[in-house]
Amino acid sequence: MRVELSDPNDLITLRARVAAERRALPRDRCRAVLLAAGDGVGGAVEQTRAQIAAALGRSRQFVDQWVGRYRKLGLAGLDARKARGNAPALTAAERDAFRARMLAGPTDADGGKSALRGRDAQRIVEAEFGKPLRLSTVYALMHRVGLSCLRPRPQHRKNDPVAMAAWLERAPLLSTR
Repeated sequence: MRVELSDPNDLITLRARVAAERRALPRDRCRAVLLAAGDGVGGAVEQTRAQIAAALGRSRQFVDQWVGRYRKLGLAGLDARKARGNAPALTAAERDAFRARMLAGPTDADGGKSALRGRDAQRIVEAEFGKPLRLSTVYALMHRVGLSCLRPRPQHRKNDPVAMAAWLERAPLLSTR
C-alpha cells in the first residue's frame, strides 16, 4: 500500500501529531498514513495493508479507512468528525410550547387529573403537535426541557390548608408508642 503525501510538510506534521497525541485512536490514524507513506520500519520499503495493520495492532479496514480519508481530504481527513445523529423529534419552538403546556398543568381535556404523567405527556405531544412518540422518547424530551416526571407537585391545586388545620384540631389523639 502506497500513499503519496499531499504536501511535503505533511510528513513533519504527522510525526509531530504522533509524538504529541496521548490518545491511541487519533495517534494510530496518523501512524497508518506514515507507514503507508513509507516512513516506518524498513525505511522506504512499501508495506501491505496487512503489515501496516499488524504494526498498529488494528484491522486492515482501519488502515484502508484512514489512508483513504487522508487521500481524499488530506490532514483534515484524519480529524474525528461529529456524528450526525437523528433529527430532534420537536423543533425548538415546539419544545418551548410543550414545556409551557406541561408547566401550565392539567386542563379539563386531561380528565380532571391533578398531575400530568408520562402517558399524558405522550398523548399531549401526539394531539397538539401531531407527532406520535414512544414513551421513552417523551421522557427524554421532558428531561431535555428541564421537566421531571418523578417530582410530585408540591401541593394539590384543590388543597385547603384551613380545612386541614380544622381536621387536625378535631382528630383524636394517637398513641405515643
